[in-house]
Amino acid sequence: MVGMLNRYFGIERAGSTVGREMVAGLTTFVTMAYIIIVNPLILRDAGIPIEASMVATILSAFFGTFAMGVYANRPIAVAPYMGENAFVAYTVCGVLGYSWQTALGAIFISGVLFVLFTACGIRQWLIRAIPGSLKQGFTIGIGLFLTFIGLVTTGIVTKNPAPTVPVSLGDFRDISVFLAMFGFVLMSALMAWRVPGAIIIGILVVAGMAYGVGAAPVPESFVSMPPSLDATFLAMDVGGALTWGFFSVILTVFVMDFVDTMGTLYAVSDRGGLLDENGDLPEIHKPLMVDAVATVLAACLGTTSTGAYVESATGIESGGRTGLTAVVTGLLFLSALFLAPLFMAIPPCAYGPSLIVVGMLMMSGAGSMDFGRLDEVLPAFVTVVLMSFTYNMGIGMTAGFVAYPAMKILSGRPGEVPAGMWVLSLLSLLFFIFYPH
Repeated sequence: MVGMLNRYFGIERAGSTVGREMVAGLTTFVTMAYIIIVNPLILRDAGIPIEASMVATILSAFFGTFAMGVYANRPIAVAPYMGENAFVAYTVCGVLGYSWQTALGAIFISGVLFVLFTACGIRQWLIRAIPGSLKQGFTIGIGLFLTFIGLVTTGIVTKNPAPTVPVSLGDFRDISVFLAMFGFVLMSALMAWRVPGAIIIGILVVAGMAYGVGAAPVPESFVSMPPSLDATFLAMDVGGALTWGFFSVILTVFVMDFVDTMGTLYAVSDRGGLLDENGDLPEIHKPLMVDAVATVLAACLGTTSTGAYVESATGIESGGRTGLTAVVTGLLFLSALFLAPLFMAIPPCAYGPSLIVVGMLMMSGAGSMDFGRLDEVLPAFVTVVLMSFTYNMGIGMTAGFVAYPAMKILSGRPGEVPAGMWVLSLLSLLFFIFYPH
């Protein structure tokens, strides 16, 4: 069995082992298992039945992640995006007043377009046009974004009630915050000592401590039957989404999904040493096609756009280098249909520190930026800061796409802008012009 896995995934060739890949898959799953509960809770505000939405979330995550492992052979997990579920719930359905069925119709259309663009090589052409400085910005920005998510998730940073100060330091007298800080130190120390599985060890130790001191409830049960999917299966209204008034929604969903997946693929692949000598991702059409098909399936099941998850970096940091990592994560998602109480018992104070640790490591690329070239650095800087400070990766990336050709024009170097970047810049401008508020 081990030999077969080695041959299929090329594990030894990638410098990994079957055991390390399995630990990495578990680490990725534990870090992102929150999506099983959080995604349906957000989409409930759009009117989507929470039970069916949870099943749709799990199944779409399983399919996308498993396919990413088996077909694309990448250690990257796929699941419904957090930013897009909030966009659908609070903007499309909340502010604009569209039905959730019509919103899912827009997701379906976006996914079909991605399938066509990937099959025709258009997505790959656009991605190859992105300059190295912006790719560096993606990695650094996602590192800062992960850090911010971890700080907020653990309560180390909290929302400030004062209107002039958006955030403040959390209450360190709170046992959960203390455990999160301890978890960060423990994981960092274990990694410094080169202990295999440092991140998952830290997560499990802090979870056990949280149960022991009453900071998190011990699960009352470990097994539950999955609810029915009937309420959302094939409920999308594609015809309702094919109207001019809905153009801005489809454009927003399309651009957000495009840049989120692209940026995440490059950032986590860069961290795992999976890029080639030119800084490109080999056979990129495979993960892009998985992302596209998974988005179509997600809309059919009853949830929002799926794509590569930044939390995959925790598994990669744990040693995951091949698709076996994703296969393990996908199978754990599938088991969550019946074991949700067990998996959801991992408290934020246990998995949150791993995001901070990995975010710190992903920001190491800042030292290689050429700060003597303002026309290269400024677009990357815009990307980094807006990713985190708007709490939306898509906004940061699209802003970088606009800033790059603008700075090249202002510095007298418009000839350095690849043709594909002009297309991305135009799409990004349309994104900001038509973005619904």
